[in-house]
Amino acid sequence: MNNDVIGSNSNTSRPVAIWIGIGVVMLIVQVILGGVTRLTGSGLSITEWDVITGSLPPLSEQSWIREFDKYRQTPQFQLLNIDFTLSDFKFIYFWEWFHRLWARLIGVVFIIGFVYLSWKKLLAPQMKRPLIILFLLGALQGAVGWIMVMSGLEGDAVYVAPTRLALHFIFAFVLIAYALWFYLELVVPQNDQLISRRLNSLVGWTLLLIIIQLIFGALMAGHKGATAAPTWPDINGSFFPDATFRDTPFLFNFIENKVTIHFVHRNLAYVIFLLICILSVKLFRTKSPSKTFNQVKALPLVLVTVQVLLGIFSLVTSPRIVPNHWGAFEWLAQLHQVAGIVLALTFVALFYVVRRR
Repeated sequence: MNNDVIGSNSNTSRPVAIWIGIGVVMLIVQVILGGVTRLTGSGLSITEWDVITGSLPPLSEQSWIREFDKYRQTPQFQLLNIDFTLSDFKFIYFWEWFHRLWARLIGVVFIIGFVYLSWKKLLAPQMKRPLIILFLLGALQGAVGWIMVMSGLEGDAVYVAPTRLALHFIFAFVLIAYALWFYLELVVPQNDQLISRRLNSLVGWTLLLIIIQLIFGALMAGHKGATAAPTWPDINGSFFPDATFRDTPFLFNFIENKVTIHFVHRNLAYVIFLLICILSVKLFRTKSPSKTFNQVKALPLVLVTVQVLLGIFSLVTSPRIVPNHWGAFEWLAQLHQVAGIVLALTFVALFYVVRRR
């Protein structure tokens, strides 16, 4: 994409920017709903994917019973939620249904917007390619989501596979980041960017580390790993636990060993925090007429501080988790996830504004 071309005509780019901006917000809401779905254990409550008929929840008691019977055939019910009543099932069904419904609404907003803007001739030819990529990324994300759900309906699984959860989460971030980048190309003129090769490199490397951190955060969530080491600053009494890197093959530790995932996730957080502190000093010392740069340069330090604190509080409250009950841990974990996404997207915006040339 090229902002010199895409944003060259404000009369056409403004309505497109509003449309894409709405999409970015809806995608962020979708991630939030995904977090609620995961924390309430709702993700496996709907065992089928009906694109059209699945838009409506069961509308009669008989329909609810049929859906409940399908859920009772799943390993999660038989091994974990055997005492679930129909009322319990309706609660978890709602969150998974709403999560899927919101995904459908995003698709509807995209299609209606595309048709309307095309009809009004407000889509410049050079806008078509990023829109096609956005559509394909959205379709891919839906497919990955269903593949993830299927992993929790097989064998003796009571939750979805952590690796597939991480894949689903990081694909969601890529989709939002691409949409945000397109939005910035529509609203940020070239003369509002800062040219700095050194800052661009530092922002880019920090963003890469944040993305890796998001992956390990998703693995933590997928493994329900907070309770495996609910102490801070040590990890169950040690800064380098014996269980770290104990599994073979070695790389297996990074996706299945909860202690290793803890170790990497925590220490990478410290590295990112230190790096953002250094970056923030450089950002504050940089004088630039760029309005967008001056608006976002303070956000990384604020967000990373909030993110670290939320992570610590989530960790130490995890022993008080009550199954199928939304409490302090769930609030903190949800806010921790949201702050992580916002931090990463802030760096996407900063990487866009601070250019190498």
